Amino acid sequence: MRRVFGYLGAYKMRIAVGLFLKTVGSLAELFLPIIMAYMIDTIAPTRNTVALILYGVAMLLVSVAALVSNVVANRVASRVARDTTERLRNDLFIKTFSLSFRQADEITMPSLVSRLSSDTYNVHNMIGMAQRMGIRAPILLIGGVAMTFVLDPVLALVLLAVVPFLTVFVVFIASRGVKLYTNLQRSVDGMVRKVRDDHTGIRVIKALSQTERESKTFSALNEEVSMRERKAGVTMGITNPVLNFFLNLGMTAVILVGAFRVAGGKAEVGQIIAFTSYFTIILNAVIAVSRIFVMLSKGTASARRIEEVLELPKDLKVVPVEGKDDEALIRFDHVTFSYGGKPVIKDLSFTVGRGETVGILGGTGSGKSTLVSLLLRFYDVDEGQILIEGKDVKSYSSKELRAKFGVVFQSDFLMSASIRENIDFERGVSAQEIEKAAECACAEEFISSQEEGYESKLAVRGANLSGGQKQRLLIARALAANPQILVLDDSSSALDYKTDAKVRRQIQKNYSSLTMLMVAQRISSVRGADKILVLEGGEAVGFGTDEELMQTCETYRSILKSQGGTENE
Repeated sequence: MRRVFGYLGAYKMRIAVGLFLKTVGSLAELFLPIIMAYMIDTIAPTRNTVALILYGVAMLLVSVAALVSNVVANRVASRVARDTTERLRNDLFIKTFSLSFRQADEITMPSLVSRLSSDTYNVHNMIGMAQRMGIRAPILLIGGVAMTFVLDPVLALVLLAVVPFLTVFVVFIASRGVKLYTNLQRSVDGMVRKVRDDHTGIRVIKALSQTERESKTFSALNEEVSMRERKAGVTMGITNPVLNFFLNLGMTAVILVGAFRVAGGKAEVGQIIAFTSYFTIILNAVIAVSRIFVMLSKGTASARRIEEVLELPKDLKVVPVEGKDDEALIRFDHVTFSYGGKPVIKDLSFTVGRGETVGILGGTGSGKSTLVSLLLRFYDVDEGQILIEGKDVKSYSSKELRAKFGVVFQSDFLMSASIRENIDFERGVSAQEIEKAAECACAEEFISSQEEGYESKLAVRGANLSGGQKQRLLIARALAANPQILVLDDSSSALDYKTDAKVRRQIQKNYSSLTMLMVAQRISSVRGADKILVLEGGEAVGFGTDEELMQTCETYRSILKSQGGTENE
């Protein structure tokens, strides 16, 4: 909570002005009943019309002062809540991009989305409510009680008899509320995860006629969210009725005792009327306090979830490691890595020379994509070293390291923007380089067939392109900034053999100094590489040319045979 409330420091003066106005407006409201009581009990019996009019005007002025002060204070509170939440949301968004993949995996992407949306919304409501009612409700509550003592101490004590019950109840409900709303937000995380996954794979779901099954799964998650929401709502919803019950008991006792006191000449009618007005003020203040506790319960739970992300330590720090001369551009030196369980990369060593093309071949789960993630330092190795130009990847800043790469991932994405904007990706690439990259990726042919060419708009995730067209566009994006190293992570799976071969020839012809890592399951995509790394179960079972592997690597021969190839291809 301290971290979140620290954002309010920039608005100290604005908050102070708002709270001052709220105090003025609340105090003005407190004086209205006592002025009314004085008019009824003191001025009215004298039949002094001028005095009655003057006191009436005074009540009107006090009412206007209360109205204006409260309206202005509410507007100030809204602006503070808006600006604070805007800064908090921006910082949280930036923080999510600075998280390492390991940290993001632990929190999960759906949870990050939920914290950026519903949790920041709850904090916004809490900050706004705290300013609007945090001062007003206590002033009206305490001030109302104080005024009842001014009017009639005996009746005030009768009303105060219910306060201990109210206090115990509010504290109990508040402690329960934070836990209930924390559990509710966790359930929302799960529902967001399901919605994201289903919307991403909606075509597959429909194609496999799994719409009904996915609907049932979502219904179960939705029911869990509704159950937790209902439980929190019921628990917090009893607050107002119970508080009203206790206060009504107190008011009933007050009216009975007050009637006897009026009959006995110990109290006046105006006092009783004013007392009931203060009772209404106190009742509304207690209701407001209960609403504050509900909002604080939600906001506190959300603020803690936000702080969990904001206070995560910086992972993948730049570590000064002494470099060394190395003929290899890339060197994996006895690298071992796991995601927290069994190692998925085991004692892996190989080198890639400048300008070489290296194919990385292996079945599903062999560690190919993990190798790419380690090279880009999305994760740190558990053991060993990864060197680029003789420097450990840990000694590069993330910007410096990744500027060396052009990457096409297995599950890449396209923006809902023009083809040119998707290739450029806001990197300031010249039109000449964009067109050169598109031509080398064999994307020029379908781009030129579009009505607006490079300015043609793509649908969300490139839904208006075929799989092969999307992959060629992504390869063009990777080439456009003239990277030193090009990584193609199974990025030709949707290309036919002829187009795949043509793309590789074009890249080698037009980007001759480029070092290329081609991750593939299809052996035909890597047979022409200078070297081929064969992975099995996270271990290197072969490394060499196609001819060398045919002689020395049984796994390589098995893959070739299983894919219908021959040694003479």
